[in-house]
Amino acid sequence: MYQIDFSKPVHIYFCGIGGISMSGLASVLLKEGFTVSGSDSKQSSLTDLLSQQGARISFPQKAENIPSDTDVMVYTAAIHPDNPEYARAVEMGIPMLTRAQLLGQIMSNYSNSAAVAGTHGKTTTTSMLSCILLEADLDPTISVGGILKEIGGNIRVGSSENFVAEACEYTNSFLSLKPKIGMILNIDADHLDFFKDLEDIRHSFHRFARNIRSDGYLIVNARIPRLSEITDGIGASVITYGTTDSDYYPVDISYDQFGIGSFRLIRRGRDMGRFTLNVPGEHNIFNAVCAIAAADLMGASMDECRRGLLEFHGADRRFQIKGKLRCGAAVIDDYAHHPTEIRATLEAAKNYPHNRIWCVFQPHTYTRTKALMNGFAESLSLADGVVLAPIYAARETDTLGISSDTLRQSIAHFGTDAYYLPSFGQIEDFLRRHVVKDDLVITMGAGDIVKVGEDLLSAESGE
Repeated sequence: MYQIDFSKPVHIYFCGIGGISMSGLASVLLKEGFTVSGSDSKQSSLTDLLSQQGARISFPQKAENIPSDTDVMVYTAAIHPDNPEYARAVEMGIPMLTRAQLLGQIMSNYSNSAAVAGTHGKTTTTSMLSCILLEADLDPTISVGGILKEIGGNIRVGSSENFVAEACEYTNSFLSLKPKIGMILNIDADHLDFFKDLEDIRHSFHRFARNIRSDGYLIVNARIPRLSEITDGIGASVITYGTTDSDYYPVDISYDQFGIGSFRLIRRGRDMGRFTLNVPGEHNIFNAVCAIAAADLMGASMDECRRGLLEFHGADRRFQIKGKLRCGAAVIDDYAHHPTEIRATLEAAKNYPHNRIWCVFQPHTYTRTKALMNGFAESLSLADGVVLAPIYAARETDTLGISSDTLRQSIAHFGTDAYYLPSFGQIEDFLRRHVVKDDLVITMGAGDIVKVGEDLLSAESGE
C-alpha cells in the first residue's frame, strides 16, 4: 500500500472529492501543504469551499481530468473499476488508496486519536466530543460526517496531537484505522448489501476493537448483547458505559418541555454532577456519556465536558428544526434511515410539543428496506401518520420486487395511517391539506427528503 509521508507533501487526486468525508480529508491535506485536485459529478458548496482553499476540481468525472503529475489517487466505495478515472489511473500506473486507507494514514499522524464507531449515532457523538475538546482548548483536528455549525463545516484542522473522526463500518472501511481511543456505540443489523448478517457485522466490530493501539482504550456500550465477544482478546483497555455496573453511566434522567435531557453522571462510583444537553432524546444522553468518557481520557475536565455539551446544538440533519408553517406546525428534519434510529427520533419527538406527529419517510436502498421491513413498519407506527416517498436507490439498481407501497402495507398492520405518494410535489400538496396547528412534520431519511420540508417553508415565505 502507498504510504503518505507528511513531511514530504505530494499531489493527491480525489475521485469523488465532493462527498462529505472526502472533502474533509482533502481539506486536511491542503492545510498540510499537499497539492490537491479532484473531480465530482456536480458542483456543490463543499467543492466551492475546497476550490477557495486551493484545490483544482473538475466536473464531471472523466479520464482526462487526472493530471499527469498525480502521485496518488484516492477513491470511495462508490467508485468501481469501470469508472473512467479509476481505469485511467490504472493505465497511468498511479498508486491508489481508498478513502478509509487515507483516513487511517492521516489518523496515524496524530498521537492522541479517537475513532467513533457504531451503527447509529456516530455523527452526533463525534460532534459532542468535538465541542468538548474545543471548549477545553485542546485544539483538535476534526473529521465529522455531517455539517457541524460549531466548526462551520465538516472539518477542522488543529495544531495539537488530538484527532477525532467517525469510523464507518460499511465495506469494513473502519478496519483501516488504528486509533488510540476507539468507541463502539451500538451494533445493529445494517448494510446488508455488504455484510452477510448481524454476526458478520459483530465480527467486524471485534476486528475494529482489536485494531485499537495496545496502549489505548476501547470505550464500549455495556448494553451491547454478548459484549465479551467484542472485547475478548483485544490489546486495549476496556472502558464501559451505559449500565449501572459500567465505568460511566447516567442517573436521575429528566426532560424539559422540549424533550431536552439532563442527567447526573456516575464515573467509577463517584457522582460527577449534573449535565444538561441541547439536543432531545434518551439516545443522546447515552451518546453524551460516551463522549464524556472519551474527552476524560483526552484531557478535558468534567466542567469542560459540561460546558462543551451545552455548546452542541445538534449536527446538520439530526432532529434539526427547520422552521414553522403558517398554520403553526413545526418542521423538523432527521437523517434516521434504520428502524432503531427511527424509533429513537420518534420517541424523542413525543417529548416535543405537538398535536399529531407526521413522519415523512424516504426509505434508503432496496436492500435495507427489504431486509428490515418489519422493523421499519413497527418503528414508523410510533408516528400518528406516515407519508412515504419512493425508495432512494443510492448505489442500487435492483428493486428486489419491493417499493414504498410494500412498506405502507406493512405499517397498516400496526394500525397507523400510512400513505404512499410517488413524488415530492404530491407529498407537499398532501401535507398542505392535512397538517394543522401544532402538528409536527418530520422529514426523515438519508436521501433528499429534506427538500420536502424546505420547499414547504420556502413556498410560504415567498422565496
